[in-house]
Amino acid sequence: MKDKNCGYCMRGELLEKFGIYICDLSVSTLILFKEQSKRGRCIVAYKDHVSEIVDISDEERNAFMADVTRAARAIHKVFKPDKLNYGAYGDTGCHLHVHLCPKYKDGDEWGGTFAMNPGKVYLSDEEYAQMIEQIKQAL
Repeated sequence: MKDKNCGYCMRGELLEKFGIYICDLSVSTLILFKEQSKRGRCIVAYKDHVSEIVDISDEERNAFMADVTRAARAIHKVFKPDKLNYGAYGDTGCHLHVHLCPKYKDGDEWGGTFAMNPGKVYLSDEEYAQMIEQIKQAL
């Protein structure tokens, strides 16, 4: 099931507003979040347009959480954050997804909830490509 107004479903221009496709995982898509004030921030989006984790079977939920874990391991390996925060929101775009937000003790917002889109740090296309390659290699 896909929603034609959803960047996670349709990709293309809708996704490019906030993220860059990295790769497909077992039941989800891994996306690099363009705003990189938390270096290595990614999103794991479920393959289908469902709103809640309770809308999928236990088997699919376990596979989705395995994808989240796989992505988290890659982020830890590449970026070595002091902590990785996990955010599951979606009250404006009702597509099941989890934000993986690396936090660093010497960075901003340490000890607090991360800002959804602070709009502070955007990278060059080359820098995004390098990050994506590092993440893919770490998967």
